[in-house]
Amino acid sequence: MTKILLLSDTHGHMDDAILKHVDWADEVWHAGDIGDLSVTDALMERKPLRGVFGNIDNHIIQKEFPENNRFFCEEVAVWITHIGGYPPKYNMRTREEIKINPPKLFICGHSHILKVMHDKKLDVLHMNPGACGRHGFHQLRTMLRFTIDGKKIGNLEVVELGKR
Repeated sequence: MTKILLLSDTHGHMDDAILKHVDWADEVWHAGDIGDLSVTDALMERKPLRGVFGNIDNHIIQKEFPENNRFFCEEVAVWITHIGGYPPKYNMRTREEIKINPPKLFICGHSHILKVMHDKKLDVLHMNPGACGRHGFHQLRTMLRFTIDGKKIGNLEVVELGKR
């Protein structure tokens, strides 16, 4: 079983409220808008990190992280991208690829809106952890915690970090 902490839209912000949840995880996944490599450095000091760059991330961050990160965690096919839409309103960049080669778990950031939903047609679980940074229109800072055990995604928890 692999314990995952999923976060997004840090916009250069890192604090102890985030880091205490990193210690719970086996891996940390960042869905973009990192803002500063000091954020990912702090995460990687504690746990393995997978991530993507977002639309606010500069060329330095874009050299370190891809736009799309497709991989397997145990037996679950995962696709992380910053801007991807959500079921059934995937954006133009992801729409065809998700139909042709759907992952089991599709993760986006960008909207700052926490959302977890199942695309029954494609059998894809979509997750957006909201935003855990202090920049943006969101009122509450959020992340997601969950486990992957073989083919099963479970034990999903919303982590509320307080007001931005």
